[in-house]
Amino acid sequence: MVGYVVSDEDDKRLDRAFQALADPVRRAIVARLSRGPATVNDLAEPFSITTQAVSRHIHVLEAAGLVTRTRQAQSRPVHLNPGALEELTAWIDRYRLIHEQQYRSLDAVLDRLDVPDTDKEEQQ
Repeated sequence: MVGYVVSDEDDKRLDRAFQALADPVRRAIVARLSRGPATVNDLAEPFSITTQAVSRHIHVLEAAGLVTRTRQAQSRPVHLNPGALEELTAWIDRYRLIHEQQYRSLDAVLDRLDVPDTDKEEQQ
């Protein structure tokens, strides 16, 4: 994108986040955490994998900056990091907006040609 510079650190952070979200179990964990914090046992419940495996998935999400953990008495709830998701959404939106602008420009050209809709369909 013209005028947009991504730092190496931003690029690495995006890579880690998208790699973490490439796994369906981790996406399901993120989806569950969107409803609120949960413990590892809570997060492991719907899966036919061990809590140890879920802990490894959480560690990957944590390394990607997508989740955080806090300590509450004996438990360590996992929380979604909305700022990291907003960063991913902003990155995607930049490219979506470029394509929308290109389609609007094409529509404007077609409007200037003043071609009736039936003629447009026949030309395709």
